[in-house]
Amino acid sequence: MIDNAGCSNGTCIMIDSARKHGILLEAVQVLTDLNLSIKKAYISCDGQWFMDVFHVTDLDGNKLTDKSVISYIKQSLGRTYYASSKSYDGLTALELTGTDRIGLLSEAFAVLSDLQCNVVEAKVWTHNGRIASLIYVKESDTGFPVEDSQKIDRIEVRLRNVLKGDNDIRSANTSVSMAVTHTERRLHQMMYADRDYERKPVIRTSNDAPIVSVMNCLEKGYSVVNIQCKDRTKLLFDLVCTLTDMQYDVFHATANTATDRAYLEFFTRHTDGTPISSDAEKQRVILCLRAAIERRTSEGVRLELSTGDKQGLLANVTRTFRENGLNVTRAEISTTGESALNMFYVTDARGNPADSNIIEAVRQKIGWSDLKVKEFPLINHQKVDTDEPTAGVGGAMLLSLGSIFRRNLYNLGLINSYS
Repeated sequence: MIDNAGCSNGTCIMIDSARKHGILLEAVQVLTDLNLSIKKAYISCDGQWFMDVFHVTDLDGNKLTDKSVISYIKQSLGRTYYASSKSYDGLTALELTGTDRIGLLSEAFAVLSDLQCNVVEAKVWTHNGRIASLIYVKESDTGFPVEDSQKIDRIEVRLRNVLKGDNDIRSANTSVSMAVTHTERRLHQMMYADRDYERKPVIRTSNDAPIVSVMNCLEKGYSVVNIQCKDRTKLLFDLVCTLTDMQYDVFHATANTATDRAYLEFFTRHTDGTPISSDAEKQRVILCLRAAIERRTSEGVRLELSTGDKQGLLANVTRTFRENGLNVTRAEISTTGESALNMFYVTDARGNPADSNIIEAVRQKIGWSDLKVKEFPLINHQKVDTDEPTAGVGGAMLLSLGSIFRRNLYNLGLINSYS
């Protein structure tokens, strides 16, 4: 059900579904792939049945009024399984992980250009001195996927040599795949497999570290995860994605936002039905959830490149960044027809904000009208009703879980009392 009448400042989406591992992630993925901002969420499980309630807006803080968007949400959430909203059929996927350094992206794109591979889409994340990238390419001359086995071998060898550099012989990794996957979920999986969460930050550019705690509610057999951090788009997706891929089921959850803060609570168990069993496991969950929050945190100046697509474009642009001492901390590459729209977050070599004079020199080199400085995307919190946040570490475990569902309905204004 999608309701615009019950809440004055947002759209309420209510989902009833049979419980299965990953079902919550599928629902959240539909909403985040549409760039919707989730202001509140209430998740409740009654036996084998789930009820999910989301308060959402667009990125400007407005209700959803586009009938085609509402229809798409209903159709997508009504499917048994949901795949990525964007199809990568006909492209070859390249997966790269290794030690981050200035110029790494420039060298990787130069290799692909030299091998006559055209980059169609790409996403690059960096965290704790590590880099993960998922790059979708096609043959420059034919527009078909890269299928020649010898060429694939050359791509893997040359990209692995780039990733190794002088000191990353063991952990550098490349792979080529024709499989269709959800890009951002796969990036989380790649960084998790690379164990980025165990590494200490090379630089710390923000003091606003997320607060994550884990406690066991032995009476009900749940592990309770509480999170306080700065709010941003796709935050709930990143957390649910990580819990799901770590083989935890979420039975009950709440998410609230107030000003620029987010407060989330998850009642979880292993997929085998048991709670977290040791202090070491608790610590691993804490580290992994912190990493999930931080990977997408955008540090640096946001630069947007909008121009005609051509062979070697990315290699030339990222080489200019490297020559001017700029480090790319995150990137999103996309092409539509003959047009390229690329977004880069850049810092100086030490992770500090890039000097404005250097940014202007780079813009002059690449083209004033092509490369523009963009503000960080703002999340509108002023137009949405907010509850007083609760840390919930102790009090939540004393709450009767059987009353969560009625409390959620009360919070939504659908019943008069939940006592």
